Amino acid sequence: MKHNILDIKGLKVGQAQNTEAKTGVTVVIAEKGAVCGVDVRGAAPGTRETDLLNPINAMERVQAVVLSGGSAFGLEAASGVMDYLEEKGIGFDVGVTKVPIVPSAVLFDLGYGDAFVRPDKAMGRAACEAASDEILMEGDYGAGCGATVGKLNGMEHCCNSGIGSWAETTENGITVAALIAVNAFGDVWENGKIIAGTKNPDGTFANTEEGVIKAASSLSFGGKNTTIGIIATNVKLTKAQAAKVAGMAHDGLARCIRPIHTTLDGDTLFCMSTEELELPTAPVDVVGILAAKVTEQAVLRAIKTANPQI
Repeated sequence: MKHNILDIKGLKVGQAQNTEAKTGVTVVIAEKGAVCGVDVRGAAPGTRETDLLNPINAMERVQAVVLSGGSAFGLEAASGVMDYLEEKGIGFDVGVTKVPIVPSAVLFDLGYGDAFVRPDKAMGRAACEAASDEILMEGDYGAGCGATVGKLNGMEHCCNSGIGSWAETTENGITVAALIAVNAFGDVWENGKIIAGTKNPDGTFANTEEGVIKAASSLSFGGKNTTIGIIATNVKLTKAQAAKVAGMAHDGLARCIRPIHTTLDGDTLFCMSTEELELPTAPVDVVGILAAKVTEQAVLRAIKTANPQI
């Protein structure tokens, strides 16, 4: 067991980044397709193809999901993923060609590195070409390359972050995993203590949540943020069930990021089901509980595997 999203058979993860510009792309590819749902909680999201994931809409399966830096500009990276998959004959068959279904979410990293270098079609393709079902790099890779946390006092007082993953498997073969790029306005907590977040001038942690409450309406908060990620499971789910699991996974964010789901965040989580394992009853509750658990651990790994120096 790898204890990350690659424990889900049938998925590959590819990443590409520009380390100088501090931005990048992460793609999770399901060549045979995966049922997919989404839950958007932040008030400033940047997404693509999420309407298609509404359970009332027609398309059941996706061929990839993209997480990208670059804010709205970074949505272009998904086009590179589409081109790559079409060339491989992967996608929804429309007769004359196959159209890859590739939902995407982006995070805001323009204020960290070079604001004019963003993930594009070429970087999306590069991430696909690097895709593997054996190796997953965490920390300052892919969509986590320009991720930071704790923006209450501005970028000069935030902490570096990254992308992290965690997976758990039950005795009866249920596997649930999370891959999370952590770029939150708030702080990251573990065991009642801040481990990354807004810093005071003396280097101590400021506690973003308390700072927002104390400031009330007297302070204007700048910047954009967003924590985005993918939950994956081998359990067979419908699109509606996948959306519910994605929603339950947000509980994992709330357990360790404070504050979360603010007007400055675009927090978005997808859930992909490879449909390998069919459960007779209550798959949503079991998978959802595990999803929240692995999401929390993936956030912590994103912090602990990132370069501590900003």
